[in-house]
Amino acid sequence: MNKAVYLTPLMAAIILSPLSGQDTIVTETISYRAGSTELVGYLAYDSSIKGKRPGIVVVHEWTGINDYARFRARELAKEGYVAFAADMYGGGREVPFSEARSMSGKVGSDFPLIRERFNAALAVLKGQGSVDTSRVGAIGYCFGGGIVLNMARMGTDIQGVVGFHSSINTGLDAGPGDVKTKLLVIQGAGDPAAPEAKQRAFRSEMDSAGADYRYIIYPGVNAHNFTNPEGQSYHPEEAEKAWQEMLGFFEGLF
Repeated sequence: MNKAVYLTPLMAAIILSPLSGQDTIVTETISYRAGSTELVGYLAYDSSIKGKRPGIVVVHEWTGINDYARFRARELAKEGYVAFAADMYGGGREVPFSEARSMSGKVGSDFPLIRERFNAALAVLKGQGSVDTSRVGAIGYCFGGGIVLNMARMGTDIQGVVGFHSSINTGLDAGPGDVKTKLLVIQGAGDPAAPEAKQRAFRSEMDSAGADYRYIIYPGVNAHNFTNPEGQSYHPEEAEKAWQEMLGFFEGLF
């Protein structure tokens, strides 16, 4: 079990659309349901790959399923994964910043709802004939990082979870034996949404729970959303390092 802190110096209707520049990458917008709510997710895969491959659920930032979540799904597809960007808000909508705090707080604090909607997305991913259902993981950004970490706290039965600049303290704490999946958690040292005291509390929680996790801190990042090129706090070098850490994590699992 590796729990070290790593300090490092330093991104229904189905519509098929091959991507320019790599015409073997295919994307699909898929409508699905969780309870009475219609959700709209985004699937990406490389049609040139034959046979089954690992699948990854991608959970969006606090504004909802957006271009960045779709971009990351496509990037995963280029790496040989089947990726499904989940919709946690319903209707495939992206909310304005003025509504993001309220919406993310409402959904993010409703743990049965999180489980229902995440598992609905997971079922869509596992339902793809090209996915090896024994090799499945999830990644999330900001709000989405909190979602995937909470699914780990709730004992989700997938092989690995990666959170980028996550909401690490959400009011749901893991007890001994609760976390059954391996975790990779990547934060900026000066993240205002996860100050040092909260980061210490998260690591203490994971230690007490006996979780198998790595916690990577980028000391030069004094901002929250450092991986999104369209954000005001983008750090390109650290974003690329974080992406490579994720790829190495999943390669080791799968």
